[in-house]
Amino acid sequence: MDGSFRIGRLFGIPLHIHFTFLLVIVIFAWIIGTQIQYTVTMLTDIFNTVGTAAGLNPVTIDTSLIETGFMPYIFGVIVSLGLFFGVFIHELAHSLVARRNGIRIRSITLLLFGGVTQMDEDSLPDPKVELPVALVGPITSLLFGLLCCALVYAVPLAVASAPFAGALVFLFAYLGLLNIILFLFNLLPAFPMDGGRVLRAFLATRMPLHQATRIAANVGKAFAIIFGIVGVLFLNPFLLIIAFFIWIGADSEATAMQYSHNLENVTLGDIMTPVVHTVPPNMPILHVIDQMYATKHLGFPVVDKGVLIGMVTVADVQRISSIDRDAMQVRDVMSRDTVTMPPEAPVIDALRFMSAHDIGRIPVVKDGQIMGIVTRTDILKVIQLKEI
Repeated sequence: MDGSFRIGRLFGIPLHIHFTFLLVIVIFAWIIGTQIQYTVTMLTDIFNTVGTAAGLNPVTIDTSLIETGFMPYIFGVIVSLGLFFGVFIHELAHSLVARRNGIRIRSITLLLFGGVTQMDEDSLPDPKVELPVALVGPITSLLFGLLCCALVYAVPLAVASAPFAGALVFLFAYLGLLNIILFLFNLLPAFPMDGGRVLRAFLATRMPLHQATRIAANVGKAFAIIFGIVGVLFLNPFLLIIAFFIWIGADSEATAMQYSHNLENVTLGDIMTPVVHTVPPNMPILHVIDQMYATKHLGFPVVDKGVLIGMVTVADVQRISSIDRDAMQVRDVMSRDTVTMPPEAPVIDALRFMSAHDIGRIPVVKDGQIMGIVTRTDILKVIQLKEI
């Protein structure tokens, strides 16, 4: 994911942090540092209300250590790191359950508003797999939150120093509350959040998957509108950003699922252009440009003695200056690591590969011979026809 950097691996899964997640440290340091008294009062009231109902001892937070000097801001950083850990185990739970069900995990990336587990799914998601994968993350957040809440009541019994005990109670209370909120928020049926995926998995047991996805996406968009309205009314930029990401995520996943449905059982051999315009490696670049104008094609397979050896595209030509083009041939600029697919390959696999690697065409090859070529435009035309 753009804007992220790798911090390591765990259970063989690459771990990344997006630069926006680093803003969490600044945000929490500022919130806690400037509102420490209000935060302490709020946490005390919440946990005493819960504790009274459960018959537990009252919670008191000694603030002599918390409020000293720059300590409020330091505690803000510590809370943000605790939130980092909570979001991480949330996403790790998703990953481990998905991998146990045969899904390869590409990476875990932590962002400003949570985390993203990138998975490779060779086929449409199985509702029986998606349901436990979606649920395990929020459940993990709940368990972690409840553990922190339990420590709020246990720390005063185990730690003799009142200032140190107060600091620990403050941290565990804050993290407990945040993770329970994270649990509740993720269970909202706002696709593509966890709750929305649970909704889709439930609906998919009663209707085709693409219909279940469309309904779940529409519910997600409805939540996005609600978040957006509330964000405007209360001047809350975070709700506006969340609304934006939910809307974009729901729309993109619904579109991708519709594409998968429309292209189901369609192979490259069914839609390829069988007459392929090829160029030799010794053709001058200026001639290639002329052929691009004449054919309206932006890329050609490069064939030498009947063998495909590369691709030359308009992007390859644009990388060289207009002055150098006069003396250059196709072999000087072509891409040699050309990806090919057989005619029986599913079209949806080609579309996913094109999108992931930002390429516009794939040669269709069988037994070393070019059988045809498929462009992204060809695929989009098929999708439009399938929607008639």
